Amino acid sequence: MRIESHLENLKESAKEINDAITEGLVSKQRPIGFHASAGAIDMMEILLHENNLIDPGFVIKHEWFKSEKSIENKFHFDFPDKKEILQLVRNIENIRNKLCYGKRQSEDTLEKVIRDFNRLKEIFSKVSKHEL
Repeated sequence: MRIESHLENLKESAKEINDAITEGLVSKQRPIGFHASAGAIDMMEILLHENNLIDPGFVIKHEWFKSEKSIENKFHFDFPDKKEILQLVRNIENIRNKLCYGKRQSEDTLEKVIRDFNRLKEIFSKVSKHEL
């Protein structure tokens, strides 16, 4: 996928998360789970494309973030703020399925996902050539 397409999708996810904050986190659990996950993966793909670390057709799967070994195997190369980015994406992905398909989670859990997503956006804004 082209960087421009990822950016468009990322902007949509960021807007949906902001709307969820405005409308109330507890009633927007599923959109938060889906959009935090999708947005995190879009940010990763943009950064890796910008640094010529993945081919244009390469697709990052959110399931890769379930285990440390999988993360190490898939992202063996270096890129800016790698350790923190991978940890934030892993945090988001570890709660994703509970938010999207499971029972209602606490407001504290939803706030943590939002904090992790927003921190990832801060890093993205710092290291990316593109504006969010």
